[in-house]
Amino acid sequence: MIQIDFFTFNPFQENTYILYDETKECIIVDPGCYSPSEKRELADFIKLKELKPVMLVLTHAHIDHVLGNDFIHKTYGLTPIMNAIEIPGLRGVSQYGHLYGIHADPSPEPESFIDEGDNIKFGNSSLKVLFTPGHSAGSVSLYNDEQKFIIAGDVLFQGSIGRTDLPGGDFDTLIASIKNKLFPLGDDFKVYSGHGPATNIGIEKKNNPFLK
Repeated sequence: MIQIDFFTFNPFQENTYILYDETKECIIVDPGCYSPSEKRELADFIKLKELKPVMLVLTHAHIDHVLGNDFIHKTYGLTPIMNAIEIPGLRGVSQYGHLYGIHADPSPEPESFIDEGDNIKFGNSSLKVLFTPGHSAGSVSLYNDEQKFIIAGDVLFQGSIGRTDLPGGDFDTLIASIKNKLFPLGDDFKVYSGHGPATNIGIEKKNNPFLK
């Protein structure tokens, strides 16, 4: 059974996820750890739980979701896995950091990529990949049918959706991703977002003002 823990990191209040099962193998999704204390918090958790990080997965490459990539690479030897469309954003992280007034270490280059229909495997568990562009051009979401949850990045939030005014964003594309990819998963699917609390598909169908 997959266990999900998360940490809220950096000035953007981004959610970093660690998923693991009974084998102790884990994947790290969207490492936003920025300050020394945040990096220490993440590493201490992994050590406390006796986890073995085997994969670093990005839902997308916006700066708030990748600030910890270099730390994860240096600590655990992992390079990011993401959709190839996100490469320009990943390579521009340091430049974007200057725009926001923060230092961003350059990310290591990915060695492999994921797209719709791929499986992310760790331990005895796996996640399926959905291609869910709109917030960014190469956004992906990761879901598990058995436990009915999805790691949605910045596609869908409780009562809101991802912004679409950044490079690669498109409002109509985002709405289509939510309605055509996320909604068919089922109302009881839990949604773990890149910012804010978790929600579920049924609640957002009923209450989200952007999805009426």
